[in-house]
Amino acid sequence: MTTTFDNFQVWLIEQDRAEKTVLGYLADLARFATWFEQTNGDELTPLRLTPTDVREYRAWLQERKAKPATTNRQLAAIRAYSHWAQETGQSSTNPAGSIRPVPSQKLAPKWLDRREQNALVNAAEKALNAAQTESARMLARRDLCMLITLLNTGLRISELCDLLHTDVILSPKKGKLIVREGKGERRREIPLNQDARDALTAWRAIRGNEGSLLFSGKRGEGISISGVHRRLVELGRIARVEVHTQTLRHTFEKI
Repeated sequence: MTTTFDNFQVWLIEQDRAEKTVLGYLADLARFATWFEQTNGDELTPLRLTPTDVREYRAWLQERKAKPATTNRQLAAIRAYSHWAQETGQSSTNPAGSIRPVPSQKLAPKWLDRREQNALVNAAEKALNAAQTESARMLARRDLCMLITLLNTGLRISELCDLLHTDVILSPKKGKLIVREGKGERRREIPLNQDARDALTAWRAIRGNEGSLLFSGKRGEGISISGVHRRLVELGRIARVEVHTQTLRHTFEKI
């Protein structure tokens, strides 16, 4: 095995691979060789390697919660090893050539900077200005209020959906939200800044006190978590800002 690895290393260098890449491939291949011998009871050689081995190793890595980038890096090392074996006549095929990499998961942005926050609010304000009917204006005002409330309180979307009219306490100079059953069924009170108070005051002025829930849908029914998320995503699309379920909460915590 030592001679095989030495020859593979020489080939990588001849391919003008960076020193860091060469060392990384050798380290990853050594890990695969250990797994291969423990699994098959034989030392790794080009002739013994099959596509099934590569697929099983990929599955083994995934079962152990290896990150996609880690798994794909190790697959790349095996693919290079197989390419070397085929090119040097030690194998007639490349067993790793048809093995697909693991899809990389795109991480959602954890928070929005001030420019992105302003772009979202601006998109909601423009939607309100463009609304032509009373119903459209009401929904646009609701969306603007929900957005500003989330940005300035750190509420979870589920908590926003559960708010009652009586959970909002406003006065000219201060205000607070009462979360009756937050995470862990804990009651808490959240102070409201001027932006949140203004948005909630404007929304309640046109929403009225009909129904117990603060935010409602087109027919007066309570709005769902998925419904709020869809509205936020749509505003994000217009503002060219990527919004996910926890984005606004993380933004509030970051400030």
